[in-house]
Amino acid sequence: MPPNTSAEHQAGIATRVWSLAWPMILANLSVPLLGLVDTAILGHLSDSRYLSAVAISTSLLAFLYWGFGFLRMGTTGASAQLLNKPKDANALLLKAAALSLVIALLIWIAGLALSNLGLQLMNTPDSLLDLARSYLHIRLFSAPAVLCTYVIVGWLIGRQQTRWPLIIAVTTNGVNIGLDWLFIIGLDMSSDGAALASAIAEYCGLLIGLWAVRRAIIANLHQGLRYSWQYGPALKQLLNSNIHLFIRTAALLFSFAFFTAQGATFGEATLAANAILLQLMLVSAYGMDGFAHAAEALIGDAFAQGKRGELTRICLCCARYCFATAVVASVLLWLGEGRILDLMTDIDAVRLMASAHYGWLILLPLLCAPSYLLDGIFIGALKTQAMQWSMLASVMLIYLPVWLLSKELGNHGLWLSFCAFNLARSLSLSLVFKSSILKPLS
Repeated sequence: MPPNTSAEHQAGIATRVWSLAWPMILANLSVPLLGLVDTAILGHLSDSRYLSAVAISTSLLAFLYWGFGFLRMGTTGASAQLLNKPKDANALLLKAAALSLVIALLIWIAGLALSNLGLQLMNTPDSLLDLARSYLHIRLFSAPAVLCTYVIVGWLIGRQQTRWPLIIAVTTNGVNIGLDWLFIIGLDMSSDGAALASAIAEYCGLLIGLWAVRRAIIANLHQGLRYSWQYGPALKQLLNSNIHLFIRTAALLFSFAFFTAQGATFGEATLAANAILLQLMLVSAYGMDGFAHAAEALIGDAFAQGKRGELTRICLCCARYCFATAVVASVLLWLGEGRILDLMTDIDAVRLMASAHYGWLILLPLLCAPSYLLDGIFIGALKTQAMQWSMLASVMLIYLPVWLLSKELGNHGLWLSFCAFNLARSLSLSLVFKSSILKPLS
């Protein structure tokens, strides 16, 4: 083998990683940027109740929507491992989409029935109940669009077609931002306007997604849906492989909901400040997730073919990119603190509270980066049980105990426990990486 072959091969992997990652980075960044726009618009209204109500309601929606993020993650891993089996991949899309619509119907029914209970569990102040409930009910109507789009995006990532998710995300969030200005500023609809803008935009995103996978849909229709159903993983197998992702995601969302609920006990200003800082954290998180998505697609294919060397090189390449992104994110957050907070709110009490806790935000990208990348690696290999136990251990053995021990520190104690939780996620997945990912290929 010529001496430069290995270097050329590594450069080829880097090119593949970047070609898959950059559309997902832009697509992912558009999601928290949308949240930042919502937060900034509501944060500049005269009453902070609107921002606080949306913060609480979106935490509940995270349970109802993001809790079923396994539809995206599980579909990505399975689709990546079926890269060279188009009929099986098309059938996977059909089954996952059908499952998403059934779950969406259940979410809509349960969400309307249990919204009051959920708001009570979130320690929602009486002054915010009506606003939060109204926002929640409007957003629930978009459940079919949200979950079906999860499946479509996951399938496209697994097929290494990451530019379509970018188009879907940019369209959805562009429509949402435009409607935010119309409904909140133009029509003075406050938090209800933010909810309606999001619901309409999510259906626009679904239409784009259906167009992106039209060939797979046509292929399934051409050979008959009943016949197509016989290809790909069985629905039972799809459910079994994703139950671990469901539990893992539910635990992750609990961590965010717990954070929001505890922040609410410190008052509306603290709740609003925490909402701003979490949105800023998501900007860096979604940026780093672009490389995790690239890992999902490439690791799934390499793992299915038993290519240990290829898999290792992909992991190392994605790790370098992810770490560099984390460092850049922390530096930019540090340098831009004043301007960023001025952009997010002009409510003095909220800004002062956000500034007092801003140091935790600067630290978070460095603590979270390994867990984001390892999530992508484990999803691509469909090693979802390890992800489940890692998340549960991080919540039960680190997050909650640290919070109990640091409660006297108030909101700083809450941020300390949240940072410790994210560090635990990174360390626990690192400890089982070799046995879960590399050992099966030995």
